[in-house]
Amino acid sequence: VMDHFQNPRNVGTMPDPDGEGYAENSVCGDAMTLYLRLAGGRIAEARFRTFGCAAAIAASSALTEMLRGRTLDEALGIRKEEVADALGGLPPTKIHCSGLAEDAVRAAVKDCLGKRPA
Repeated sequence: VMDHFQNPRNVGTMPDPDGEGYAENSVCGDAMTLYLRLAGGRIAEARFRTFGCAAAIAASSALTEMLRGRTLDEALGIRKEEVADALGGLPPTKIHCSGLAEDAVRAAVKDCLGKRPA
Protein backbone atom coordinates (compact mmCIF):
# COMPACT_ATOMS: atom_id res chain seq x y z
CA VAL A 1 0.00 0.00 0.00
CA MET A 2 2.70 2.46 0.98
CA ASP A 3 4.68 1.89 -2.22
CA HIS A 4 1.65 2.64 -4.42
CA PHE A 5 0.74 5.61 -2.22
CA GLN A 6 4.22 7.14 -2.12
CA ASN A 7 5.01 6.28 -5.76
CA PRO A 8 1.65 6.16 -7.55
CA ARG A 9 1.72 4.79 -11.06
CA ASN A 10 -0.24 6.28 -13.96
CA VAL A 11 -1.59 9.28 -12.07
CA GLY A 12 -3.08 12.14 -14.06
CA THR A 13 -5.72 12.91 -16.62
CA MET A 14 -5.84 11.62 -20.19
CA PRO A 15 -6.82 13.73 -23.19
CA ASP A 16 -9.61 12.18 -25.28
CA PRO A 17 -9.87 8.83 -23.46
CA ASP A 18 -11.83 5.98 -24.98
CA GLY A 19 -13.57 5.65 -21.63
CA GLU A 20 -13.85 7.65 -18.45
CA GLY A 21 -15.43 6.46 -15.23
CA TYR A 22 -16.15 8.22 -11.97
CA ALA A 23 -16.86 6.63 -8.61
CA GLU A 24 -17.22 8.02 -5.14
CA ASN A 25 -17.85 6.84 -1.62
CA SER A 26 -20.36 9.18 -0.02
CA VAL A 27 -19.50 7.94 3.49
CA CYS A 28 -15.78 8.81 3.52
CA GLY A 29 -15.66 11.30 0.64
CA ASP A 30 -13.13 9.40 -1.51
CA ALA A 31 -13.56 9.94 -5.26
CA MET A 32 -11.81 8.45 -8.29
CA THR A 33 -11.84 9.20 -12.00
CA LEU A 34 -10.42 6.45 -14.21
CA TYR A 35 -9.38 7.03 -17.83
CA LEU A 36 -8.92 4.22 -20.37
CA ARG A 37 -7.32 4.10 -23.80
CA LEU A 38 -7.86 1.06 -26.02
CA ALA A 39 -5.72 -0.45 -28.76
CA GLY A 40 -6.45 -3.67 -30.57
CA GLY A 41 -9.42 -4.45 -28.34
CA ARG A 42 -7.35 -4.25 -25.16
CA ILE A 43 -6.64 -1.60 -22.58
CA ALA A 44 -3.37 -0.01 -23.65
CA GLU A 45 -3.29 2.72 -21.02
CA ALA A 46 -5.10 3.50 -17.79
CA ARG A 47 -4.68 6.68 -15.74
CA PHE A 48 -6.41 8.01 -12.64
CA ARG A 49 -7.11 11.03 -10.47
CA THR A 50 -8.15 10.22 -6.91
CA PHE A 51 -9.12 12.39 -3.99
CA GLY A 52 -8.90 10.33 -0.86
CA CYS A 53 -6.82 8.55 1.73
CA ALA A 54 -3.59 6.61 1.18
CA ALA A 55 -5.50 3.35 0.63
CA ALA A 56 -7.73 4.92 -2.04
CA ILE A 57 -4.74 6.33 -3.92
CA ALA A 58 -2.86 3.03 -3.63
CA ALA A 59 -5.88 1.07 -4.87
CA SER A 60 -6.22 3.42 -7.85
CA SER A 61 -2.55 3.04 -8.72
CA ALA A 62 -2.61 -0.76 -8.43
CA LEU A 63 -5.79 -0.89 -10.53
CA THR A 64 -4.19 0.94 -13.45
CA GLU A 65 -1.40 -1.64 -13.53
CA MET A 66 -3.90 -4.51 -13.36
CA LEU A 67 -5.92 -3.14 -16.28
CA ARG A 68 -3.15 -2.89 -18.85
CA GLY A 69 -3.49 -5.59 -21.51
CA ARG A 70 -6.97 -6.73 -20.49
CA THR A 71 -10.06 -6.73 -22.66
CA LEU A 72 -13.07 -4.75 -21.48
CA ASP A 73 -14.79 -8.00 -20.46
CA GLU A 74 -11.73 -9.01 -18.46
CA ALA A 75 -11.65 -5.57 -16.84
CA LEU A 76 -15.27 -6.01 -15.75
CA GLY A 77 -14.18 -9.16 -13.92
CA ILE A 78 -11.90 -7.24 -11.55
CA ARG A 79 -13.27 -7.32 -8.02
CA LYS A 80 -12.35 -5.32 -4.95
CA GLU A 81 -10.76 -8.39 -3.37
CA GLU A 82 -8.36 -8.71 -6.32
CA VAL A 83 -7.36 -5.04 -5.97
CA ALA A 84 -6.83 -5.47 -2.23
CA ASP A 85 -4.75 -8.62 -2.86
CA ALA A 86 -2.57 -6.69 -5.34
CA LEU A 87 -1.77 -4.32 -2.47
CA GLY A 88 -0.90 -7.13 -0.09
CA GLY A 89 -4.25 -6.75 1.64
CA LEU A 90 -6.22 -3.92 3.22
CA PRO A 91 -7.64 -3.65 6.72
CA PRO A 92 -11.42 -4.17 6.96
CA THR A 93 -11.93 -0.45 7.56
CA LYS A 94 -10.26 0.34 4.20
CA ILE A 95 -11.68 -2.38 1.93
CA HIS A 96 -14.14 0.20 0.59
CA CYS A 97 -11.16 1.84 -1.15
CA SER A 98 -10.73 -1.20 -3.38
CA GLY A 99 -14.49 -1.12 -3.98
CA LEU A 100 -14.07 2.41 -5.29
CA ALA A 101 -11.64 1.03 -7.88
CA GLU A 102 -14.08 -1.72 -8.88
CA ASP A 103 -16.88 0.82 -9.32
CA ALA A 104 -14.67 3.14 -11.40
CA VAL A 105 -13.78 0.27 -13.76
CA ARG A 106 -17.43 -0.52 -14.36
CA ALA A 107 -18.19 3.13 -15.10
CA ALA A 108 -15.21 3.50 -17.46
CA VAL A 109 -16.04 0.31 -19.37
CA LYS A 110 -19.67 1.42 -19.69
CA ASP A 111 -18.43 4.71 -21.14
CA CYS A 112 -16.14 2.86 -23.59
CA LEU A 113 -18.99 0.67 -24.77
CA GLY A 114 -21.28 3.68 -25.14
CA LYS A 115 -18.78 5.38 -27.46
CA ARG A 116 -18.40 2.41 -29.80
CA PRO A 117 -19.98 2.79 -33.23
CA ALA A 118 -23.20 0.83 -33.67
